[in-house]
Amino acid sequence: MINLYGKPMNRNDLMRRVGDISQVAGMRHYQLFEGNERDVEAVDFRTGSGFNFTVLIGRGMDIAAAEYRGIPLCWRSTTGEVHSAYYEPQGMGWLRGFYGGLLTTCGMSTVGAPSEDEGETFGLHGRVSHIPARNVWIDSKWEGNSHTLWVQGKIRETSMFGVDLCLTRRIWAKMGESKLHIYDIVENLGYEAAPHMYLYHINIGYPLLDETARLIAPSNHVQPRDAVATAGIDDYTRFQPPTPGYREQVFYHEMIADKDDHVCVAVVNPELELGLYVRYHQSQMPRFVQWKMMGEGTYVLGLEPSNAWVEGRAKERERGTLQYLEAGGRRHYETEIGLLTYKEEILEFEESIAELKSH
Repeated sequence: MINLYGKPMNRNDLMRRVGDISQVAGMRHYQLFEGNERDVEAVDFRTGSGFNFTVLIGRGMDIAAAEYRGIPLCWRSTTGEVHSAYYEPQGMGWLRGFYGGLLTTCGMSTVGAPSEDEGETFGLHGRVSHIPARNVWIDSKWEGNSHTLWVQGKIRETSMFGVDLCLTRRIWAKMGESKLHIYDIVENLGYEAAPHMYLYHINIGYPLLDETARLIAPSNHVQPRDAVATAGIDDYTRFQPPTPGYREQVFYHEMIADKDDHVCVAVVNPELELGLYVRYHQSQMPRFVQWKMMGEGTYVLGLEPSNAWVEGRAKERERGTLQYLEAGGRRHYETEIGLLTYKEEILEFEESIAELKSH
């Protein structure tokens, strides 16, 4: 059954009441046209539950914006959805096109700080989010009384004499639900093993992020990245108002997975009676990075499942933790981002995490 506007109904019940399914849920494919956003392709999703989000086909099929019943869920930077042609790969140039959004993907060859590794120079967080998708497929279908919406495409990071990595991504959601699913396959199409670093930069913003919000996570151990984070370790689950001169704090979490290999992390705001959770497979993303930035204008919390830490590829190699994707090999990543939409649901989530940590 579909739950729309507080009323369960089947396919026939719904279709007798509308002229077309787009009356209650659907997708719209379009291009942006102003300034350095011109020609960026985008797809808006409406699930019919009040949960809406935007996928940028022209920017790695990342998720630029999301809202629930008019409440924005993610932080947005000053840059806007900069076209991939303006990408600056050197040093910290990645930041000139970092719009924030619900999801910015980092990788596929490097993640984190700029570095030089075996004679090759890498900028911040890699190229994948600045590569437009190809072979795009936008569609929806009924399966019994369930209606699924999706967009799928391929993002290829490749160069002559270099790596040849291909990401096939499908983002999908069901009508009547307040969650989305990301299914990624990263393949090495080359003939030699290639370093593979991969991270989901999920960016929570105001009003979900506020002084009344808190982080709920099945953390077994939390390690500050540096001295700045060490000073804030006691408050990593709580958030300050926008603070002049705030310096970012980064924490590395060792998470406890449930019996099905899932890790669930959430930011909840009891004042709004709203929370956002991220659910992923620990075996696929064994690392978790928390980015806490309480600055003025840059008021954001990053929830970042990853297969690496964020000090750059050279540091990952030095630690002996650099992951490789064998020639012809592939890696699967399955992630769910959804909402906790009432007080009892938030309490139930908190209790499940507390129980997991107690064992």
